[in-house]
Amino acid sequence: MDEIDNAIPPTVAYGLNEAGYDAIHVRDIGLQSASDRIILKHAQNERMVVVTCDTDFSQILALWRSTLPSLNIFRMKATRDPYGQLDLLKANLSGPVSQALQDGSVAIIEESRIRVRKLPIQ
Repeated sequence: MDEIDNAIPPTVAYGLNEAGYDAIHVRDIGLQSASDRIILKHAQNERMVVVTCDTDFSQILALWRSTLPSLNIFRMKATRDPYGQLDLLKANLSGPVSQALQDGSVAIIEESRIRVRKLPIQ
């Protein structure tokens, strides 16, 4: 399941669900005002992947030296468009990236590539 951070519109979570993926927006579970640490703890406890544009999440995971939760981080201007975000996620939520996220990784999604880094971050 993907937990969509407040920095990303709920449209992305709804679009993922319509496409057959299991996703929920933080607003739908009452975490819209929660700190990044609380969102990460919730995702960790529920074994969710956090989808965000906020690089603070990876810094927190590095401090925690945690192997979960995995992160999908958007790192480009084009991702301000929720439909562009949705298309990028749907195109990359299968195959090697999917397996890496299940195993505990950070996937950095850029317009022309995806970088995957295994957790914990050293």
